[in-house]
Amino acid sequence: MQLLELTVPNEWVDYNGHMNDAEYARAFSMGVEALMAHIGLDGAGREAHDLTIYTLETHLCYRAEAHEGQALTVEVLLLDHDAKRQHVLFTLSDAEGNTVATSEQMLMAMGISGCRPSPCPAAVAERIAALPQPASREDWPKAAGRRIGLPPRR
Repeated sequence: MQLLELTVPNEWVDYNGHMNDAEYARAFSMGVEALMAHIGLDGAGREAHDLTIYTLETHLCYRAEAHEGQALTVEVLLLDHDAKRQHVLFTLSDAEGNTVATSEQMLMAMGISGCRPSPCPAAVAERIAALPQPASREDWPKAAGRRIGLPPRR
């Protein structure tokens, strides 16, 4: 599901002539904010439910360079969830649908006033459950569940 459209601004371009690595993280952070709005935790929803979303962990993989003025989209796939957590895969794509980067994230619903993990209210939980999900284990995205490390030495 597409959450966000953006265009790479000049300020995001580094000395290599393409989008700086930190700006990929910014694009995915903007994706989290768009996801929050979609599930009912925009500014009014956060205030009404005394609830926000924190990012607990992220695994960002760079697949292609993005350049100034390039149109990009952020999509989300819900991999798993419970009352408080959402395991998601964001994909940053170019106008042709090519993957530029992925960001696998563990998100946590947090009570704002108590700053503690808190279950999502029913309306928010229903919107989360309605997000696109892999149909089966065979449809699990290759970009999800990866670990970082060097290949075994022979």
